[in-house]
Amino acid sequence: MSAMRRHTALVAEDEDVLREELQAHLRDLWPDLNIEASAGNGLEALLALDRHVPDVVFLDIEMPGLNGIDIARQIQGRSHVVFVTAYDAYAVAAFEQGAVDYVLKPYDLPRLSQTIRRVKERLGSAPPSLDMLLRELAAARPVRDHLRWINASQGQDVRIITVDEICYFRAESKYTLVITADGESLIRRSLKELLEQLDPSQFWLVHRSTIVNANAIAGVSRDFRGHVHLKLKQRSETLAVSEAHEHLFRSM
Repeated sequence: MSAMRRHTALVAEDEDVLREELQAHLRDLWPDLNIEASAGNGLEALLALDRHVPDVVFLDIEMPGLNGIDIARQIQGRSHVVFVTAYDAYAVAAFEQGAVDYVLKPYDLPRLSQTIRRVKERLGSAPPSLDMLLRELAAARPVRDHLRWINASQGQDVRIITVDEICYFRAESKYTLVITADGESLIRRSLKELLEQLDPSQFWLVHRSTIVNANAIAGVSRDFRGHVHLKLKQRSETLAVSEAHEHLFRSM
């Protein structure tokens, strides 16, 4: 007789101490749960989701780069979600939906035990749609200013480029290239820093070296090997999409 399959989980929390604490509590309260991966930011969480496709994700709402709401949009239908938050307004909204549960920071063990019991009851059914919940959570989040322009070097000049002008960013050695419709400029800022400052609904990481402005995309194609490439509205080159990020374009 084969052994019963253990359920799997991903823990995404940007504070190291709290992430380790949550994992320790889960091991004590749910010993049969296999925590396959943990993540300290939105990008790591997204990559881990694609790699492991866990049964349940314990997902911090506020993380650098892609936040928990952005990640939850990508989870749709693949994993059950438990939101981890320090904000009661978020937690109440999530709980009232009835489809997902939440854990408040600092962690309360009786509340976490109750959450685990509810999650176990739901694991036998397909993960629910999160569309309505995510809209409410996004509306409840504090307004955060995103990067609106960049000062970039173009030859001997410094050019001020608004983010709407940018087609994509590409990592280049110690610099990052800012590509617009009419040229290229250099900045001393990493893609990681940019992801934390740009609006994630507009700028998407599509490759470890490329962030694209979603508004600059003209179309999506696949080569003979099935690899995804992006066509741009105002540039002749195409952008390669890594396998880890192809899910962004499955509906296109």
